[in-house]
Amino acid sequence: MYHIVIPPLNDHMKAFTSSLKWIFLAIIVGAISGSFGTFFYFSLNYVTTLRINNPWLIYFLPIAGLCIVFLYRISKDEKDTGTNLVLSAIHSDEYIPFRMAPLIFISTTLTHLFGGSAGREGAALQMGGSLGNYLGRLFKLDDKDKKIMIMSGMSGAFCALFGTPMAAAIFSIEVVSVGVMYYAALVPCVISSLTAHAIALYFGAKSPLYKIALPVYNIPNVLSTSCIAILTALVSILFCIMLHYSGHIFKKQFANPYYKILVGGLSVLILTKLLGTYDYNGAGIDVIHNALEGNVHFYTFLLKIVFTCLTLSCGYKGGEIVPSFFIGATFGSAFGSLLGLDPSFASAIGMVSCFCGVTNCPISSLLISFELFGYNGMPFFLITAAFSYLFSGYFGLYTSQKIIYSKYKTNYINKTTI
Repeated sequence: MYHIVIPPLNDHMKAFTSSLKWIFLAIIVGAISGSFGTFFYFSLNYVTTLRINNPWLIYFLPIAGLCIVFLYRISKDEKDTGTNLVLSAIHSDEYIPFRMAPLIFISTTLTHLFGGSAGREGAALQMGGSLGNYLGRLFKLDDKDKKIMIMSGMSGAFCALFGTPMAAAIFSIEVVSVGVMYYAALVPCVISSLTAHAIALYFGAKSPLYKIALPVYNIPNVLSTSCIAILTALVSILFCIMLHYSGHIFKKQFANPYYKILVGGLSVLILTKLLGTYDYNGAGIDVIHNALEGNVHFYTFLLKIVFTCLTLSCGYKGGEIVPSFFIGATFGSAFGSLLGLDPSFASAIGMVSCFCGVTNCPISSLLISFELFGYNGMPFFLITAAFSYLFSGYFGLYTSQKIIYSKYKTNYINKTTI
């Protein structure tokens, strides 16, 4: 005869009260990070439009860089490591100062206003993580609960800015440690993401949705998709290597942060004028649309890598995720034409593959593909995420990201990304 062991009622009550606590806290952190993220969304859209209508603003990029360094210096935050600090706070208890939120907000806005080549989602992760950590301290939570608050804040701000609630909820718990997901943060991150999404929609923030022409699901198209996914994963490695290497070069050659950002800003300015185009300044959303239509050059992705590395390595602020979309879309569009694929489909595959390659987040990549391109292309996106995760190796945007389990064997390796 089998005996059913019922846990003590006290354990059920603890679990129930803990669940109520996290629902309450997640709504609060989602509302606050979502509000900041929504304001950030409209601010960046405004300064981007202002820059496009006034291209002469790029001449002030070096001066804007000096202002950014000055802001971080007077805030005594000169050694700020950005998103890496947020990830370190989750798995090694590093302190996140609340001033990170306003600093990254102002500095990213300045970078976009004057033509730096950067994204925005990385800034949202920093802002959300800082807000989540502050709220954790405000509610006097212990260290483990503060980590969940940080992830919840990241999800809320990311969702408000980019409009992808599913990917935003999962990305924050997947990006920290590859091979291990913090499921204790699942419900808080989901609620925070959905709360932020509701706020963003209420104020009119638009969620991106790209229309693509899906090919027939057959062996030739699967092979073509796999080829683009693998090659784009290798491109993501190139992006990560150049980003980290350029950072080391700038740091080694220019000990003074003012000189460093001045040289970087002048380099971006000179390159822009030599090329005679502003396609590589800012986030480059317009170029992503051009890639979906097949109107890009085969070298466009390389130039975006150069511009982004110059911008971020010398001290300007912003994200790396939208640049990875830009790089993946333009590479996929150019290479897909050689395989006879529709440029919109090839660009979509490139975007998903590059995002997965630089973040090492296959589940988030699959979810963001659904939210950006719809669900009908699921088999192709599933193949893309899988191959990109495998062939991107142990490289990544964030050096504080840990690879807990090997990508190739069921081995515990616990190493940081390259």
